[in-house]
Amino acid sequence: MRQFNLLIKRIIDILGSSVGIIILSPILIIISLVIKLTSKGPVFFRQERLGRNGKVFKIIKFRTMVNNAEKVGTGIQTYDGDPRITKVGDILRKTSLDELPQLFNVMAGSMSIVGPRPPVPYHPREYKDYPEHQIQRFEVKPGITGYAQVKGRNLLTWDERIKYDVEYVKKQSILLDLKIIILKVVKVFKKKDINSENNRKEDDQ
Repeated sequence: MRQFNLLIKRIIDILGSSVGIIILSPILIIISLVIKLTSKGPVFFRQERLGRNGKVFKIIKFRTMVNNAEKVGTGIQTYDGDPRITKVGDILRKTSLDELPQLFNVMAGSMSIVGPRPPVPYHPREYKDYPEHQIQRFEVKPGITGYAQVKGRNLLTWDERIKYDVEYVKKQSILLDLKIIILKVVKVFKKKDINSENNRKEDDQ
């Protein structure tokens, strides 16, 4: 049954990402142009992340911070009012539009629409250093959004996020994915849990 669910999930990911890219292409183009015209640097931000079974891949996002922001200030950590976040980037983050390019990651198969958010290879710890009860979060593909994101996003500590990730892996189903997507949309419109001074924003730029 689990293999069947994974097959259905992959089909949904392919169809969902393909349709999403086609329908949202005008928005993707407009955002790209606005970023290029208002801030020096590339339109997209690519960063290594840990995927299923600890495999490293490059996530794609719209750049929301000044170029090479991770090399200055607080590094990969962001906070409310962080001056490295551009004006356009602030809007993209609050509306989660900066996540849209990850549809290409989903189409390529390195990500899913729903799943645990992929951490960077060295934070909060390296893959080999995750304890046994936490390593389960890597048994599935990472997602554009996940269970932890609708439960509290950046207001949660890393251990709390991982706890919800593991819970998702144990409970995963198409119905649960649908519930998470609906809750994500609601949160975006409410603009909740975007940043926290005590917690790192998962996607740095």
